[in-house]
Amino acid sequence: MAQPKEGELVHVEFHSNDPVRTKRFYGEVFGYKFEEFPEMNYTMYKAPGGPAGGIMKVMENRPPQVLNYLMASNIEQTLRKVSAAGGAVLQPKMEIPGQGWWALFQEPGGTVMALYQTIPRPRPARKPATRKTAAKARRKRK
Repeated sequence: MAQPKEGELVHVEFHSNDPVRTKRFYGEVFGYKFEEFPEMNYTMYKAPGGPAGGIMKVMENRPPQVLNYLMASNIEQTLRKVSAAGGAVLQPKMEIPGQGWWALFQEPGGTVMALYQTIPRPRPARKPATRKTAAKARRKRK
């Protein structure tokens, strides 16, 4: 699977007054599959064609909404660009334990969006070369 690019939509979150009914609705109508995270009061969903996302209770003093998350390679840098372009930072960078970080902003036209930055994953270790692979590599270089 390709790595998401800067600004790509990577997560769609439903903030609902009744997450149980919202989950039932999307499961029945669209066939979404769910994974519960009770310690976070959060449900992850997988739509048949993607992208994936989550369902949660509305945040305090906020209406029910759909919150889109855009990929950011560096949230702090992206938030500086948001401010410079006339947007407003509503929630500075916060950790999502074991996953990455997020932040919330509003663009000049009023749309509220989120940023997401992943935790860097270690690269898989390379397999040591065997005599056979080393010989093959030498033949390719010739």
